[in-house]
Amino acid sequence: MTKSELATAMNAHGAWLPGKKVKIDFGDAGALLLDGVANQVTEADGEADTTIKVAWPDWEALASGQLDGMTAFMQGKLRVEGDMSNAMQLQGILTKLKG
Repeated sequence: MTKSELATAMNAHGAWLPGKKVKIDFGDAGALLLDGVANQVTEADGEADTTIKVAWPDWEALASGQLDGMTAFMQGKLRVEGDMSNAMQLQGILTKLKG
């Protein structure tokens, strides 16, 4: 799955946190902004309440269930800046994509 395909899938499943902006920063691969204010997911790199930094291959492993979020965090593969509670809700976003 490409980043654009991920954004499309997230939009189709309403994969954002109501009233919050969460950016997933994939480093050189770009970013996605889960905008719960505008109720959309874009490939923008804007201001966010929470920024989750993760390399694209690690994101794919997280999304497929091959890598656990807490394990990724403890290994430094996933870093969180800002409101940690928003990041904790990422599991729910991944569940929406699988459902």
